[in-house]
Amino acid sequence: MSNKPLINFIFELAQLRRIKHEGFRMSGVDCPLSVADHFLRSAQIGFFLAGMEKYENPYEVVAMLVFHDIGECRTGDIHKVANRYIKADEEGAVKDQLRPLPDGNELLSLWKQCEKRSSIPGVIAKDADYLEKAFTAKEYTETGHKSAADWIKNVKKHLQTKSAKTLLEEMVKMTSTDWWDGLKKI
Repeated sequence: MSNKPLINFIFELAQLRRIKHEGFRMSGVDCPLSVADHFLRSAQIGFFLAGMEKYENPYEVVAMLVFHDIGECRTGDIHKVANRYIKADEEGAVKDQLRPLPDGNELLSLWKQCEKRSSIPGVIAKDADYLEKAFTAKEYTETGHKSAADWIKNVKKHLQTKSAKTLLEEMVKMTSTDWWDGLKKI
């Protein structure tokens, strides 16, 4: 069996580095982070969130998040305002992408669990996805994009896990540069 379908898919994944998170353009961000930037930090948040929720397999949550936006390779990232008028068949795109792959059915199952929040790891993964958007919104708000704060309010309404709600509550009380306080030496 040829590895050509897998190789093609790996090249296709590079599109996620080129596709920008379009919703933040509505807040005036000229060059928002890429979808790849988003899902990397989502996966990192998901790992910790799974631990906080005492879920025994954080790697499953990470796998969901690493693949949760792959359909956007083909559909692009459509912000919520445009999404009212343009409906992309992201699930169809994901099915077409994964069909030729050896583990395609397993990856499709992970994708569906995350998108539909149909399992405990799916709920944790989606909360991590939302939290990453809130953290990014906080960073954009602090650099002058005040309307990005709407993302934080909207994310708060959708979080389901206690741990995600706690992280969000604490995050809004901080600044995105608190992490390096005391690290600078003059």
